[in-house]
Amino acid sequence: MAMTSEPTRLFEGRRVWQVTTPAFNAAIRLIADAERAHGPDLVVGIRRGGAPPATALASALGVRCAFVSARHNADDRIGLPATGRVGVETGDLGRAARRVLLVDDICGSGATLRAVRAALARTLPGLESVRAAALCRNLGAGADLDVWIWDVADWTVFPWEARPARPVESLPLPSGVRRP
Repeated sequence: MAMTSEPTRLFEGRRVWQVTTPAFNAAIRLIADAERAHGPDLVVGIRRGGAPPATALASALGVRCAFVSARHNADDRIGLPATGRVGVETGDLGRAARRVLLVDDICGSGATLRAVRAALARTLPGLESVRAAALCRNLGAGADLDVWIWDVADWTVFPWEARPARPVESLPLPSGVRRP
C-alpha cells in the first residue's frame, strides 16, 4: 500500500455538486478529443467511480478498456476523510499496452492516481506512458492529472451514484478541458 499525507482534499462545505448525464456526456467528448492525439491503446478505469467514464472514453477512442481496483475512502459517505492509504489490485489487464489513459471520476488528493500509476508501471511490460484524466479535480489535489473538466471544492456525486438526501447543485455543462 502507498502512503500519502500531502496534498489534502479541500471541502468548503457549502454544497454538494452533481454531474448530470448531459454534462457527463459532454465531458467525455471533450476528454476524448483532447486525448486522441496522444494515441492511447488502452483505457484503464479505476473501479467503481472511474469505470463509467473509462468505458465511455474507450468507446469514444475506439480502444480496449480494462479496470483496476483502488480504494482510498472506506465508503461513499459525503465528506468522509480519505485514509491516506491506497490499496491497488491490477488483476488481469490483458495484453501489453504502450500508451495508457488512466481514468477516474475525481482526483481528490492524487494519492489514488499515483498508486495506480506505480502499479501499472510494475504490471505492464513495454509501457511508454500513462496519462491521467478525471471528470473532476479537487482544488486541494496535487498535479497528478493531465486533463480534467471541473475544479471542485465540495463533495461531488455522479450519474451512476445515488442522489443524496441533501440538495445538490448541478455543475455547468463543460466548454473545454483543463490542464496543469
